[in-house]
Amino acid sequence: MPAADTSGLSRRRLLLGGAAAGAGAAVALGAERAGLVPGAAPEPAIDAAGLNGERVVPFHGAHQAGVTSAPGAHATYLAFDLLAGTDRDRLRAWMRLLTDDAARLTQGRGALADLEPELAVRPAGLTATFGLGVEAVRRAGAAVPSWLGPLPAFPEIDALEARWSGGDVLVLLHGDDPTAIAHLARMLVRDSRTFATLRWRQAGFRRAYGSDASGTTMRNLFGQVDGSTTPQPGDEAFDRAVWAGPEAPAWLRGGTSLVLRRIAMNLEGWDEVGREGREAAVGRRLADGAPLTGGSEHDAIDLDKKDASGFTVINPVAHAASAHVADAGAGIVRMGFSYDDPVEAGAVDAAGRPAVSNSGLLFGSWQRDVDAQYVPMQRRLARADLLNTWTTPIGSGVWAIPPGCEEGGFVGETLLG
Repeated sequence: MPAADTSGLSRRRLLLGGAAAGAGAAVALGAERAGLVPGAAPEPAIDAAGLNGERVVPFHGAHQAGVTSAPGAHATYLAFDLLAGTDRDRLRAWMRLLTDDAARLTQGRGALADLEPELAVRPAGLTATFGLGVEAVRRAGAAVPSWLGPLPAFPEIDALEARWSGGDVLVLLHGDDPTAIAHLARMLVRDSRTFATLRWRQAGFRRAYGSDASGTTMRNLFGQVDGSTTPQPGDEAFDRAVWAGPEAPAWLRGGTSLVLRRIAMNLEGWDEVGREGREAAVGRRLADGAPLTGGSEHDAIDLDKKDASGFTVINPVAHAASAHVADAGAGIVRMGFSYDDPVEAGAVDAAGRPAVSNSGLLFGSWQRDVDAQYVPMQRRLARADLLNTWTTPIGSGVWAIPPGCEEGGFVGETLLG
């Protein structure tokens, strides 16, 4: 247990200091980094565990690490609403504090005034990605991207609930160890209390680290290989699809955007569909994710190929057909996590039977322009997608993802610096 902080320079005092936190936080954080604060507790070092726990994703860089790193086995999304008094100066102070928390804990070091630094020493690929909603950008007094705000309504499919939608600031945490994620989430929420309130928290998962070979496409809870065609970091198509360029406001260039949709999945209804019907709805083989037109998972889908009867092999309203984009660089980069929450008391399924699951997909996507890339695809899916029979979007939000920062800087400094 680290020694008690007797210097008087505690995180709590920084946060409760009102307007003084704006200027004082920056000075205090810089001094503490440099070892100038008397009595500062030593930071535990990462030893060679020889396991996944010691894996560290660098925090600093031109882009936020959570956009370019491989998604972890676990994810937690935190959405905040700004307090009335959080103006530009206080927003800057808050982002500096959150950045400092994330920069430390993702690297296996305890946060400033961290009473449980031992929980940080196994980061296991932990990353933190910060996003800004339209209200945060407005309070910063900056240009708001034309696409930033709620998505257009999709009345054919949406049943959105406020408890899973919106938010002025978003933080996405992902990594392979839920303890590391929980500790960072607690620090971020605790250190946000004088700036914002927590609007909602959503958690998701993939297969555990090491369960699949590296690079294996995730499966959602329908058993479907999900995201076979999405570009990967380092691909030219990824760069074209994701990074905001000259068309974006200056503060966002080198950043991107995040769309998050919470999609409830009717697993009991899906259970009643035979394997052939499932594959027809998806447009891909369930065993390996290959298109029904043949080949392997990553081979091009042939939407014009006919069967012996003259019908297209892949139904024109199969999910793979409706979501298809010929140029991957003009589409989106998918990032999904499953959720499996407790069934609420008295809940029933679509047939009126007692519900046995409360499951679905946290569907996330990166794209440089939501209106140009995400919205056209979602309109096609809303109009005609066989999977709509078993899926219902119940949450939605859009955030601008600023570029990364160098050591000593903070995420959002292009907007607030």
